[in-house]
Amino acid sequence: MSQYRAPLADMQFVMQELAGLAEVTALPGLEDATSDTVSAILEEADKFATEILDPLNRVGDREGARLAGDGCVVTPTGFKDAYRRFCELGWNGLAKNPTFGGQGMPHLVAAAADEIWNASNMAFELCPMLTGGAIEAIELNGSEALKRAYLPKMVSGEWTGTMNLTEPQAGSDLAAVRTKAVPQGDGSYKLYGNKIFITYGEHDYTENIVHLVLARTPDAPPGTKGISLFVVPKFLVDENGALGVRNDVRCVSLEHKLGIHASPTAVLAFGDNGGAVGYVVGEENRGLEYMFVMMNLARFGVGIQGVGIGERAYQSARDYARERVQGRVVGTNDAPMGIIGHPDVRRMLMSMRACTEAARSLSYVTAAALDHAHRHPDAETRRRKLAFAELMIPIVKGWSTEVAQHIAYMGVQVHGGMGFIEETGAAQYARDARITTIYEGTTGIQANDLIGRKIVRDAGAALGAAVADMREVEQQTTDVANPDVAAIGARLRGALDAFVEAGRFVVETYRADPRAVLAGAVSFLELAGIVCGGAQLARAASIAASKLAAGDGDGAFMRAKIATARHFADHYLTRAAGLTETIVSGSAAALADEAF
Repeated sequence: MSQYRAPLADMQFVMQELAGLAEVTALPGLEDATSDTVSAILEEADKFATEILDPLNRVGDREGARLAGDGCVVTPTGFKDAYRRFCELGWNGLAKNPTFGGQGMPHLVAAAADEIWNASNMAFELCPMLTGGAIEAIELNGSEALKRAYLPKMVSGEWTGTMNLTEPQAGSDLAAVRTKAVPQGDGSYKLYGNKIFITYGEHDYTENIVHLVLARTPDAPPGTKGISLFVVPKFLVDENGALGVRNDVRCVSLEHKLGIHASPTAVLAFGDNGGAVGYVVGEENRGLEYMFVMMNLARFGVGIQGVGIGERAYQSARDYARERVQGRVVGTNDAPMGIIGHPDVRRMLMSMRACTEAARSLSYVTAAALDHAHRHPDAETRRRKLAFAELMIPIVKGWSTEVAQHIAYMGVQVHGGMGFIEETGAAQYARDARITTIYEGTTGIQANDLIGRKIVRDAGAALGAAVADMREVEQQTTDVANPDVAAIGARLRGALDAFVEAGRFVVETYRADPRAVLAGAVSFLELAGIVCGGAQLARAASIAASKLAAGDGDGAFMRAKIATARHFADHYLTRAAGLTETIVSGSAAALADEAF
């Protein structure tokens, strides 16, 4: 099994040249995130991942988390100590508010660090990822008392956070949530119910776990309008911040999963012994609105998981292909060579690399947009950047994770028979990646969100603005005297034409025949990912060609950027026209009642 190393050169290129790190660090409150500081952060993150997290990845897969007595969970060997060191080094608070002990780094920097954690040990990273979302939900919507009581220790990592949405009978239909929250007259509530699929719902990392729970008060209206959000700690906290008695929430079982074995996925019971004490976040009946703060961050975080696991699978396959000697160069009598010399292996490796770089670029650009949306001094710029980020988040989540499946599959294929053997690690990457298209909303849910909430709601305005930006990229490619970049531009032009046609169909058809549009929603999300990711690679190729012409930077690196973008253009942007045909004309058979 090869060792993971963060692709720092590519990460830095994307941050600086595509995501605009200099513009991000010029935003109010982010001035300390200088280029040198960011470089040092990523180098230290790579060191921690390589020395601590990556060696534990196989251990965690093999041992898994296990349920011990009295609902306690034991995590795999080394994980608890790794978490302690992770927090001691300040990683948990990297992008958190300094008011509560965080370092206040940009979303862009946090996204890059999160990619490194996910690539080296995705099961480990799930815990701080969800804690970060819980912090955000409390900070934006909670009372001052809740913030004082919970945020400092959550930011430091002394306490972790969870997200409790799903129930056995409800699944993704949150309107069917039945967990009850009964007011006690002193500002607290008692909760009764069960939640499933709760990532890190119980563990041995920390002394307290802060559960954010969706529930209904007795007089709540039906459906999603009657859902409230509650903080339910594992141990109650007194007015001085000290831990008190154990709350009435218990882990009753752990799920046995296909992958991410080191991450405990708990079934939690609330209120079996008198009621679990909880505290409402914000106002009653606005819980789903508040929880979407956490869900959106989690969805973006899962998209970064796709980038990370894709990079890890690619590195493993590349290293194996370099070392594995088998066969001769086609058309020659040369001595046997490493399989990296075979054309089909090279095609797979380049596809893995190109898809990973496209997903990374799109994710980092979205993270930078979030920084501008939160901090830019101009209100119109904040509005425009937020609209772009909200449009991109379901694409980042849905497409990056689907791409991760594609990459991990090819990783197994490159390894051949050894890919089916656990010791190479390729099988684990495929198993771990599989969950990313499901949790925090399946790809179909992301696609429906993209169409219904992000495109149709504003009649395609945000989509049109994104297309206009990509048309500028297309024009830039024609201004560079490089034949490969010109070819990329031609592919992008055709893909954009198809994307515009598909977007027009969505906007014009949705209100009259939403089923016909939603039958092609996942295809539309795939098309959006390919085109938006391809546009970012086209930008990268144009910049790389300009640097080559000026003799600026590492020539081999710049040539590789152009080759990668050309491969993506030739192998993926060319799929845009076919996907558009599917979106516009492919719903009839799927919706035929007789078929099922």
